[in-house]
Amino acid sequence: MASSALNLFSTSEAEAQSATPRTTRPNVWAAINAPVRDDLAELPPRVYVPDEIGGDIVVIDATSRTIVDRFPVGRTPHHVTPSYDMSRLYVNVMSSGWLTELELTSGRPVRRIPVVAPYNLYFSPAGDLAIVAAESANRLDFFDPITWRPIKRLPIPASGVDHLDFSADGRSLLVSAEFNGRVVKVNLDSLSVESVLFVGGSPIDVKLAPAGDVFFVANQQRHGVSVIDAETPAEIDFIPTGPGAHGLAISRDTTQLYVSNRLAGTISSIDFSTREAVNIWRTGGSPDMLQVSAEGSELWASGRNHGEVYVLDLESGGLLDRIRVGSGPHGLTYFPQPGRFCVGHNGVYR
Repeated sequence: MASSALNLFSTSEAEAQSATPRTTRPNVWAAINAPVRDDLAELPPRVYVPDEIGGDIVVIDATSRTIVDRFPVGRTPHHVTPSYDMSRLYVNVMSSGWLTELELTSGRPVRRIPVVAPYNLYFSPAGDLAIVAAESANRLDFFDPITWRPIKRLPIPASGVDHLDFSADGRSLLVSAEFNGRVVKVNLDSLSVESVLFVGGSPIDVKLAPAGDVFFVANQQRHGVSVIDAETPAEIDFIPTGPGAHGLAISRDTTQLYVSNRLAGTISSIDFSTREAVNIWRTGGSPDMLQVSAEGSELWASGRNHGEVYVLDLESGGLLDRIRVGSGPHGLTYFPQPGRFCVGHNGVYR
């Protein structure tokens, strides 16, 4: 499906951008290719799995791959998000209208923060904004991340506001709209919509390339990943990966992008340097949201429609384990992880 920008960027302009030689830029993900921060290194590795149907959190010991805890948090929890400074975790409990805060040592709830329809939660790279993707309201809601004082509610001219990532300089973001095929650029200085791009299908997860020049956007109905110029924005390439392309994660060495193909029951990997799919591994079921283990040897995926979590060996591509967790596992989080700070979602670090 061809894309067309509502901000009037032409096909010829997009083609010219695609042909422009890429320049060497700093790697925005460099900090994830390092050990876990000293202040977090003593925490046992845990995988927190929200069961959106059961309304609870399942906690898995990542070393033994056994369930060690389970507790209720409210109706329709979608993602577990580490705070910007990685000092706590937040469960996005969409239908109950709150964030459930978890304390790190116990991994248990300590308070609720009332917000409207929190499907997803992010933090600006500067750490001065908490951003709630209020899917059912088609808004981004901005808060002070310490006091949770509301700053602004920004209507997004699209349907199904879902996932986002930030520009390399942290001054803008690109957010997907799952239900009507749009991605929207938002200026974080003015907290305003800057442009809207129609890509078609059902855009879901969003990740910035290491060089910061393009965004990768998984598209569940187009069965692959759009490559979006970070400045304009315009779609300059499309990479087929498999039916139901949905979740994205970056390899620990920052050379590859992992893509869950939820309808195909597979995981693809894209080489950032060539922008080509280089591997495809089978998990079966319905792999959804992804997390790389702290040392980078395993890929964990929630089986959204099959009530299980998959663990994949990233060296061989073989399936190491299948863990039954409940009826609707979604945005699982492997914690702790390397990185200086967290920009949100189910654990995205810079």
